[in-house]
Amino acid sequence: MTTTTADRAVVSASRAPQKRAREGRGVATTAHIALILWSLLVILPLVWTVLSSFKSTQEVLGNPLALPGKLRFGNYATAWTTAGIGRYFTNTVIVVASALVLVMILGAMCAYVLARFSFRGNRLIYYSMLAGLTFPVFLAIVPLFFVLKNLSLLNTLPGLIITYVAFALPFTVFFLHSFFKALPGEVYEAAQIDGAGEWRTFFSVMLPMARPGMASVAIFNFLGLWNQFLLPVALNTDSKNYVLSQGMASFASQAGYAVDFGALFAAVVITVAPVLVVYIIFQRQLQVSVTQGSVK
Repeated sequence: MTTTTADRAVVSASRAPQKRAREGRGVATTAHIALILWSLLVILPLVWTVLSSFKSTQEVLGNPLALPGKLRFGNYATAWTTAGIGRYFTNTVIVVASALVLVMILGAMCAYVLARFSFRGNRLIYYSMLAGLTFPVFLAIVPLFFVLKNLSLLNTLPGLIITYVAFALPFTVFFLHSFFKALPGEVYEAAQIDGAGEWRTFFSVMLPMARPGMASVAIFNFLGLWNQFLLPVALNTDSKNYVLSQGMASFASQAGYAVDFGALFAAVVITVAPVLVVYIIFQRQLQVSVTQGSVK
């Protein structure tokens, strides 16, 4: 019996779904293996750091991979008080919180105006903001130093706050511009018909509608500002005003080989913990923002 071309086509068509299913399972398996390996690369160092924060220096140097003999919570007290991490933590919270509030308000207002209103110089301002994203930070250190010195803001927390806002503003405007651009114009017109002014329309109507984008950019800005190192080192040399990144570097180097590694790892945990907490709280908003961006 001979097999016709039609029969071969039918057999091939019947096998195609099975082939696609096997390929799909292969891709899914490979993706899961890659994600598991990546998760281990991220989680294991974090777990090791947390365990080391409860060890003594002898335990850390003697057997780094072993479990702590007993939980030494005193390492956290030593890091917080003796090493000054508490003061650095307070300074960081003040600087980052103030800069974050300012940059979110100013960035949202600027992005809203650039996205919703047409006026002379609109595109020039927008592209100038984009150019700020490409400007290397280290090239601005010397001019910033003299500007802050002339304003008597060098080595002060307000000077650091203003600098943080200036460097975070272009990214905030760029990120939020597309969110405000995509908001329906009918909502704005309805608010105007109801008698709402521009300020009330922005704060009561348009800004809440861009909440997913606001949450996402706030997370990104928080991470960037919390981990900032170059700007504080260059513009904030007064030890009383050190932020956490400076305090950690000072703590790790001040004692040389006699550093208390248990307290050092405890300080690392204190530094990392707020970032994890913020992400856990706002991860759903971040996922919603990414999903909306992909749909658009």
